[in-house]
Amino acid sequence: MTATKRPGPDGPQGGRSGRDGRGGRGGQGGRPRKAWRPGPPGPPPRGKAFGDRAAWFLVLPALIPILILSVGPLLYGIALAFTDAQSGRTRSTQWIGTLNFQDLLHDTLFWDSFRIGLVWAVGVTVPQFLLALGLALLLNQNLRLRWAARALAIVPWAMPEVVVGIMWRLVYNPDAGILNETIRDLGLGDGRDWLTGLATALPAVILVGVWAGMPQTTVALLAGLQNTPRELHEAAALDGAGAWRRFRTVTWPAIRPIALAISALNLIWNFNSFALVYVLTSGGPGGRTRLPMLFAYEEAFRYGQFGYAAAMGCVMVAVISVLLALYLVGRLKGGEDR
Repeated sequence: MTATKRPGPDGPQGGRSGRDGRGGRGGQGGRPRKAWRPGPPGPPPRGKAFGDRAAWFLVLPALIPILILSVGPLLYGIALAFTDAQSGRTRSTQWIGTLNFQDLLHDTLFWDSFRIGLVWAVGVTVPQFLLALGLALLLNQNLRLRWAARALAIVPWAMPEVVVGIMWRLVYNPDAGILNETIRDLGLGDGRDWLTGLATALPAVILVGVWAGMPQTTVALLAGLQNTPRELHEAAALDGAGAWRRFRTVTWPAIRPIALAISALNLIWNFNSFALVYVLTSGGPGGRTRLPMLFAYEEAFRYGQFGYAAAMGCVMVAVISVLLALYLVGRLKGGEDR
């Protein structure tokens, strides 16, 4: 009698490795498996729902002032741009649709101020970034009294714009200003009235804007430089890379996101400048330094044309929104490339 050898559980006909039997995926003797289907989502955990509500309560103290002081006035200003609102208690306000914007399209004074605003914003932002980058690279070196140099570098940032404007008015004073006195002592001439000259007013104001805004750019770039690993610079130096090549291949890729962010913010802030230029020149001489914000201010509070000034504000908000959109799109594309 010959014994019949039973296939083991791992044999070709076994239930574990074969496709038949109880352990298989299918077959005559196998039990068909039911396809798993996700059920309806259950209620969120009680602790999580309570945490979400607590988070909203924590955010409200910061959110309410933003809604009241920023979002509310913005919406009111947009609505005001479609009316003929003017100063005076007894005068009624009428809805006039897009008439203010139609008049704005043909207002050459506004578009001149818009052009001056773009020149001012670019003329301040570009030198500001280049000088701040050089200063940040210098302050990142292992120098003696570096802490004192860093403290002095942020002094202009700590001063209010009104104080900066008054101080530079004294510097530019045609009779007793330090700039003209230095020119006379060096025998370079008798000096000039920098803030009232048609050819020198805008460059003089741009110089003050660069000086006042450079510290914040320096601080941002210095933070990016300090976060750059020194091992990368040492490895590049061992490979024979010079200072310029190390900056181009190591330093700049590390600080490029910060540089783009601070440059975009500086461009927006400079385009919206008001206090500094108002204290220095009040938009003169002959409108050579009249920025869009100054023009809107004069229309609203000097001539009482609140609706027309609100329309100017809407145009400037649209321009700033476009700049922000371009910046965000560039950041998103940069993130995808990385």
